[in-house]
Amino acid sequence: MSSNPQWPDLPLSAWSDTCDTLQLWTQIAGKVRIARTPLINHWWNATLLVTARGLAAPAMPYAGGTFDIIFDFANHRLVVETSDGRAERFALKPMVVAAFYAEFMERLRRLGIDVHIWTVPSEIENAMPFDQDRTHAQYDPAYVQKFWRALLQSHRVMNEFRARFTGKASPVHFFWGSFDLAVTRFSGRTAPPPKGVTPNVASWVMAEAYSHEVSSCGFWPGNGGYGRAAFYVYAYPEPGGYGDTPLQTADAFYDKNLGQFILPYDAVRQAPDPDALLLGFLQETYAAAADLAKWDRKVLER
Repeated sequence: MSSNPQWPDLPLSAWSDTCDTLQLWTQIAGKVRIARTPLINHWWNATLLVTARGLAAPAMPYAGGTFDIIFDFANHRLVVETSDGRAERFALKPMVVAAFYAEFMERLRRLGIDVHIWTVPSEIENAMPFDQDRTHAQYDPAYVQKFWRALLQSHRVMNEFRARFTGKASPVHFFWGSFDLAVTRFSGRTAPPPKGVTPNVASWVMAEAYSHEVSSCGFWPGNGGYGRAAFYVYAYPEPGGYGDTPLQTADAFYDKNLGQFILPYDAVRQAPDPDALLLGFLQETYAAAADLAKWDRKVLER
């Protein structure tokens, strides 16, 4: 049992089908965001933001005005609102991805928003185009709300962590491709392009994402390669000896297969002081990366 009800139990096995479906739905909105916003370094323009009701893609320009896309997980509906006061909405409920895509695009057209996106999901192996996917169709409202509440708590603590850094840092934002909440710190130095291959993502896209040296942390609901909800930290490029860093945080460890430090979400939610445990993990793993890579910490930190 959790000692703090604000941090809900979130076993992936209980909502994995919903998680997969929701990831695809958010990708549709995210690709609209890419189509309607200018590229900001490291694709920060593409992300979704955590709100008091769910996830949002805010203030996208169109025809002299703007529009928002809102995943309202409090009332379980998808809302599109425009700066001229109009709105379209439909219920979030079990439906195949192809039906969600068709309904979403129709609601945009009703508002006079004509957007064309690449319909192949990103960062997912063997993915079907959105308009052909009649396999993913689950939506468990109770677990979606648990996921959202976990995002709210994670966002709050990660934002506190971000505030300690005066150098270049990303917002705390949600990447719909990898389906994780993340915040990234930068040393200010450039980095070589990544050598790996990401499914349905061009190499130049990843080169933009990792153009500079980083220490990045985030929260996965359970996809992310680990298989359970967890917090993660990685450095790119990874400095020598990084994975051998001894940690003070109980239950945290370095996963050699992922190349990341992992702190299980359950360890945080069951802790007497979840905030202190998570902040300690984020701080000591960042410090390891910054010290080993010889960041100018006196200049970069508050």
